[in-house]
Amino acid sequence: MRVLASWVWHHKIGSLCLLVLLFVALEVGTLPFVEIAVLRTVNPQRTAMMDDRIAEAKADGHAYKIRQQWVRLGSISPDLIHAAITGEDGMFYQHSGIDWYEVQKSMEINWEEGEIVRGASTITQQLAKNLFLSSSRNPLRKLREVLITYLLEWQLSKNRILELYLNIAEWGDGIFGAEMASRTYFGIPARSLSREQAARLAAVLPSPIRHRPNSDQRFVVRRAAIILRRMNARSY
Repeated sequence: MRVLASWVWHHKIGSLCLLVLLFVALEVGTLPFVEIAVLRTVNPQRTAMMDDRIAEAKADGHAYKIRQQWVRLGSISPDLIHAAITGEDGMFYQHSGIDWYEVQKSMEINWEEGEIVRGASTITQQLAKNLFLSSSRNPLRKLREVLITYLLEWQLSKNRILELYLNIAEWGDGIFGAEMASRTYFGIPARSLSREQAARLAAVLPSPIRHRPNSDQRFVVRRAAIILRRMNARSY
């Protein structure tokens, strides 16, 4: 009986592993290889995030206007680049797409709190989600996000990933990209942002619909101050 039970157990495990491998193979087969390769030199006109926002607005019965102005990374204030890295992904230049240390810490904290209170998405993961995926929290979507993240890191340079991210990031209702956000909230181009303005823009990236970078909301003021302290500590 023990031999039979052992055989059944190993057979089930083997079948499960086979199903997982088949699923991963199917996912890999549908990854946007060509679309990502093109991103080396071509800027995307629309993103999955934009399509989601348009669909949400249509469902609510009102129009949705996308405001965006593409600029090169060199036309964005270094302070905003540093603030975004500091606030969103401090190890951006060290990891290969996923910051596994942050993943572990987030899992520990969320387990202790009994709810999701801390995320661990890197800038590349956020780019993958914004470009190609829905806002669903489905675990299968998360797997696809990880696969696309590694593909982005494989195909694109770190600076190109940053350039894409800062040009498609959401900064308010219909406001996408650093240039449009800078002009909308501060009346200046992204290259002219001060350190405080850059920190304020980076501060609202986790929740750009709820918070405005030029407001005196407690969240914005507090988080911008934290980002500025961390920038100083990093000698940015």
